[in-house]
Amino acid sequence: MRIALIAHDRKKDAMVALAREHAAFLSTQILMATGTTGSRLRDEVGLVVECLLSGPLGGDLQIGARLAVGEVDAVVFLRDPMTPQPHEPDINALVRACDVHDVPCATNVATARALLEALARG
Repeated sequence: MRIALIAHDRKKDAMVALAREHAAFLSTQILMATGTTGSRLRDEVGLVVECLLSGPLGGDLQIGARLAVGEVDAVVFLRDPMTPQPHEPDINALVRACDVHDVPCATNVATARALLEALARG
């Protein structure tokens, strides 16, 4: 599976914890992530992750473009609903692309756990 991992700044620690919890499964998948999130997953969890641009610099759009052509099978996007994001239109476009292309998208830790556990079961 090709899984995209994205986390807003205040959710990056939660993404690292989630990745540690599911490292055995994630280490067998093709992973891509936006800039800092991907770097942290590589450095702190030891996962092999393709790092794209950071979200505000177009990373969300890069993942959305891949998703639109069938190159992303699932998205974990830990969003921070309490902090305004300067690239909110890009975020909305990515979530919309998940809906349009019927790609599972988890936007909080609870749904991310459920999604990763379901994917791991096959």
